[in-house]
Amino acid sequence: MATLAVCASGALENGGPGRRFPLGSGGEGFVVRHQGVVRAYHNRCPHRGLELDWQEGRFFDAKGEVLVCSAHGARYDPAGGGCLGGPCRGRGLAVLVCREQDGLVVVEEPGHERRQQ
Repeated sequence: MATLAVCASGALENGGPGRRFPLGSGGEGFVVRHQGVVRAYHNRCPHRGLELDWQEGRFFDAKGEVLVCSAHGARYDPAGGGCLGGPCRGRGLAVLVCREQDGLVVVEEPGHERRQQ
Protein backbone atom coordinates (compact mmCIF):
# COMPACT_ATOMS: atom_id res chain seq x y z
CA MET A 1 0.00 0.00 0.00
CA ALA A 2 1.44 3.39 -1.00
CA THR A 3 1.82 6.00 1.72
CA LEU A 4 2.73 9.67 1.95
CA ALA A 5 4.95 11.06 4.72
CA VAL A 6 3.28 14.42 5.43
CA CYS A 7 5.24 15.96 8.31
CA ALA A 8 7.01 15.25 11.58
CA SER A 9 4.65 14.15 14.35
CA GLY A 10 5.86 17.00 16.55
CA ALA A 11 4.79 19.57 13.95
CA LEU A 12 1.11 19.13 14.87
CA GLU A 13 -0.29 20.55 18.11
CA ASN A 14 -3.74 19.83 19.53
CA GLY A 15 -6.19 22.24 17.92
CA GLY A 16 -3.35 24.06 16.18
CA PRO A 17 -2.46 24.60 12.56
CA GLY A 18 -2.64 21.61 10.25
CA ARG A 19 -0.56 20.65 7.24
CA ARG A 20 -1.80 20.54 3.67
CA PHE A 21 -0.37 18.06 1.18
CA PRO A 22 -1.00 17.04 -2.43
CA LEU A 23 -2.74 13.74 -3.09
CA GLY A 24 -1.33 11.45 -5.75
CA SER A 25 -4.84 10.99 -7.17
CA GLY A 26 -5.34 14.75 -7.45
CA GLY A 27 -6.64 17.31 -5.04
CA GLU A 28 -5.29 18.00 -1.63
CA GLY A 29 -5.48 16.57 1.86
CA PHE A 30 -4.75 17.92 5.31
CA VAL A 31 -3.75 16.58 8.70
CA VAL A 32 -4.51 18.00 12.15
CA ARG A 33 -4.12 16.83 15.72
CA HIS A 34 -7.18 16.73 17.98
CA GLN A 35 -7.14 15.39 21.54
CA GLY A 36 -3.75 13.82 20.91
CA VAL A 37 -4.80 11.93 17.78
CA VAL A 38 -3.74 12.79 14.23
CA ARG A 39 -6.59 12.92 11.69
CA ALA A 40 -6.49 13.32 7.91
CA TYR A 41 -9.16 14.52 5.47
CA HIS A 42 -9.56 15.71 1.91
CA ASN A 43 -9.23 19.51 1.92
CA ARG A 44 -12.63 19.94 0.35
CA CYS A 45 -15.89 21.14 1.86
CA PRO A 46 -18.71 18.85 0.65
CA HIS A 47 -21.05 21.86 0.36
CA ARG A 48 -19.25 23.61 -2.51
CA GLY A 49 -16.00 21.74 -3.01
CA LEU A 50 -13.86 24.60 -1.69
CA GLU A 51 -10.77 24.29 0.51
CA LEU A 52 -11.55 24.49 4.21
CA ASP A 53 -8.68 26.58 5.53
CA TRP A 54 -9.06 30.36 5.60
CA GLN A 55 -5.30 30.78 5.80
CA GLU A 56 -3.00 27.94 4.88
CA GLY A 57 -3.15 25.36 7.65
CA ARG A 58 -5.92 27.10 9.67
CA PHE A 59 -8.67 24.48 9.85
CA PHE A 60 -9.87 24.83 13.46
CA ASP A 61 -12.16 27.45 14.96
CA ALA A 62 -10.59 30.04 17.28
CA LYS A 63 -10.89 27.67 20.27
CA GLY A 64 -9.25 24.75 18.44
CA GLU A 65 -12.31 22.57 18.97
CA VAL A 66 -14.01 22.05 15.60
CA LEU A 67 -12.99 22.19 11.94
CA VAL A 68 -14.62 25.06 10.05
CA CYS A 69 -15.05 25.80 6.35
CA SER A 70 -13.67 29.29 5.79
CA ALA A 71 -16.10 30.07 2.97
CA HIS A 72 -19.43 28.97 4.42
CA GLY A 73 -18.91 28.34 8.13
CA ALA A 74 -19.83 24.65 8.00
CA ARG A 75 -18.57 22.94 11.16
CA TYR A 76 -17.08 19.45 11.30
CA ASP A 77 -16.14 17.08 14.10
CA PRO A 78 -12.34 16.79 14.07
CA ALA A 79 -12.56 13.27 15.54
CA GLY A 80 -14.31 11.82 12.50
CA GLY A 81 -15.19 14.52 9.98
CA GLY A 82 -18.96 14.42 10.59
CA CYS A 83 -21.03 17.54 9.91
CA LEU A 84 -21.90 19.44 13.11
CA GLY A 85 -23.90 22.19 11.41
CA GLY A 86 -24.07 24.71 8.65
CA PRO A 87 -24.56 24.33 4.91
CA CYS A 88 -22.91 20.89 4.85
CA ARG A 89 -26.38 19.50 5.69
CA GLY A 90 -25.21 16.22 7.13
CA ARG A 91 -22.43 15.59 4.59
CA GLY A 92 -19.13 14.94 6.31
CA LEU A 93 -15.53 15.31 5.22
CA ALA A 94 -13.86 12.52 3.28
CA VAL A 95 -11.59 10.71 5.72
CA LEU A 96 -8.06 9.64 4.78
CA VAL A 97 -6.40 6.80 6.66
CA CYS A 98 -3.40 8.06 8.63
CA ARG A 99 -1.09 7.08 11.45
CA GLU A 100 2.06 8.14 13.22
CA GLN A 101 5.07 6.02 12.42
CA ASP A 102 8.74 6.52 13.30
CA GLY A 103 8.15 10.16 14.27
CA LEU A 104 6.24 10.99 11.07
CA VAL A 105 2.60 11.53 10.16
CA VAL A 106 1.87 9.07 7.35
CA VAL A 107 -1.24 9.05 5.15
CA GLU A 108 -2.34 6.20 2.90
CA GLU A 109 -2.90 7.04 -0.75
CA PRO A 110 -6.53 7.82 -1.59
CA GLY A 111 -8.71 4.90 -2.46
CA HIS A 112 -8.61 3.86 1.18
CA GLU A 113 -10.78 6.68 2.52
CA ARG A 114 -14.35 6.65 3.78
CA ARG A 115 -16.90 9.46 4.05
CA GLN A 116 -18.15 10.20 7.54
CA GLN A 117 -21.87 10.99 8.01
